[in-house]
Amino acid sequence: MTEQEKHKKELRTRAMRLPLSPGVYLMHDKTGKIIYVGKAKALKNRVSQYFGSEKNHDAKVRRMVANVDTFEYILTDSEFEALVLECSLIKQYSPKYNILLKDDKGYHYIRVSSGPWPRISEAKRIADDGAEYIGPYISSWSVRQSVDEAQKIFRLPSCSRKFPQDIGKGRPCLYYYIKQCCAPCREKIREEEYRESVADALEFLRGGSAKSIRALTEKMNEAAEKLEFERAARLRDRIAAIRKMGARQKVVASRIKEQDVIALTQGSEKSCFEVFRFQNGRLCDRETFLIGEVGDAKEARGEFLERYYSMRSRIPPRVSLDGPSENEALLSRWLTEKAGKKVTLVVPQKGKQAQLVQMCRSNAAEQLAQTMGRTGREASALDELAHLLGLSEPPAYIEAYDISNLAGGENVAGMVVFENGRPLRSAYRKFKIRTVTGQDDYASLREVISRRLEEYRKKKDTGEGFGRLPDLILLDGGKGQVSAVRPVLEESGLQIPLFGMVKDDRHRTRAIAKDGGEIAINSSRSAFTLVSSIQEEVHRFAIGYHRQARKKAAISSSLTEIAGVGPTRAKSLLRHFQTIAALRSADAEEIAKVPGMTKPVAERVYFAFHAKNSVGTALTDESVHGIIKSKLDG
Repeated sequence: MTEQEKHKKELRTRAMRLPLSPGVYLMHDKTGKIIYVGKAKALKNRVSQYFGSEKNHDAKVRRMVANVDTFEYILTDSEFEALVLECSLIKQYSPKYNILLKDDKGYHYIRVSSGPWPRISEAKRIADDGAEYIGPYISSWSVRQSVDEAQKIFRLPSCSRKFPQDIGKGRPCLYYYIKQCCAPCREKIREEEYRESVADALEFLRGGSAKSIRALTEKMNEAAEKLEFERAARLRDRIAAIRKMGARQKVVASRIKEQDVIALTQGSEKSCFEVFRFQNGRLCDRETFLIGEVGDAKEARGEFLERYYSMRSRIPPRVSLDGPSENEALLSRWLTEKAGKKVTLVVPQKGKQAQLVQMCRSNAAEQLAQTMGRTGREASALDELAHLLGLSEPPAYIEAYDISNLAGGENVAGMVVFENGRPLRSAYRKFKIRTVTGQDDYASLREVISRRLEEYRKKKDTGEGFGRLPDLILLDGGKGQVSAVRPVLEESGLQIPLFGMVKDDRHRTRAIAKDGGEIAINSSRSAFTLVSSIQEEVHRFAIGYHRQARKKAAISSSLTEIAGVGPTRAKSLLRHFQTIAALRSADAEEIAKVPGMTKPVAERVYFAFHAKNSVGTALTDESVHGIIKSKLDG
């Protein structure tokens, strides 16, 4: 027993003496620094779990436990008091293995520059530069959105050109041609008209779209009465632009006036929480938090809610989540007391709310993908697949298997690998079935998975190729294939998720098979696209190998027609020369050097390829290929 194992045993012995009372526990490393703070309904049960078997621990927990030197605990009167104390201690000590969120919320302003050609922009602080500042606003995202909307609606410049210095210099940019800039740089607008546009934009920013539409409508009617039709047309276009912008915003509108929507996307090394904040039914703010790996999603959501609302003063009456969180009732009570009004945690299952949650999750996936160098679609598909299959985290390394044969002949299997949602062709492998005679896909799959796991035991120290275990195994087939292979995994003692890929009558992916049933996949979801791609790829790879094996067998069969060449010598010739063309170009002496060949047999092989007399027709490339084709077609 190593020193680390002895120390872990001592910590478990100590943990087993803890009371079955609620409280908070603090893990310390060798330097005495607090590296993790947690709460428990029963301290003895919770703390002792850390120092027991590692089978149920994720990688993050194993790393934390490996660094624990000692622990202490504080008893509380209730689990709720433990939650409140835990939040306070985490805020105080910022432990390494707790979810820590960087609060970059500061004040943001809308800046209106001075001078005859004022510009509207975003600013993080007030400067003594003579400009006008509107605000402060807490959300930088809402300020950026508002400034962008105002610039597009009122066609105000967003470039770095300065006016009036740059008027008449250079050509108008693309924004002018797509009608999102009035191009003062080319004198396309008079100064007084420009200033009027800026004033209307500021009224829009201060009063909102409804008030702005009313004011612009009055101006448009007044211009029309004065026969100022050109001005009236400009105002009409602005009103239309505001309404069009409002229509776009309805895509992310909520019938629930005030709520937060929170979603999690997990990667192999990092995770991302996305928060959508709604007020008056409109998306008013969004926040992204990139953190390290979090392990169990349910625990991560609970911990994130604690950290996030410890930093925020505004707590809505409803929080919509993309999945269950730990201690939901306890968290709801804590949020209710903190907000001074009832707060409900929900996990929408259908309708508009479920769509909002999915949109939030997709944005989290996109943010994570940008960080990890993947596309948003790949990250979203893996995250979606994990939710669909009930996996604790997205499967970064997927292996898929398919059996291919023709009436039990040339029985082979193909294995393809997808890493981070993309094919990893260097890891593809081929298997020639050794122990199964005839057409038995179940037995063939059992042999292939057994051989694959045996290779893992031999090469696991390398961590590469067969030395790396997959996060998910997919079989081309239904619950029969899954049931046939499941005992092989159970006997190995390895915990690898196993599912099948079910096809419909048209050989298209229809569902995912599990023990005792199926999981339907909606064809509009990104997980469907990923699973379909994997199924098509493994089928293509297995079929390709099967055709190759049949072709080689047909060539070998044609060679055995030569006197003295049996199956063993035919295989030896093919192994040595690789192709019929290479064999045909060799002389008798070269052929005789092949292992297992004799000089007389080598001469007969040479003669078979080159003789053109009444003894027989020479085995040309064309004749060999003809034999192959007839055998394949037969």
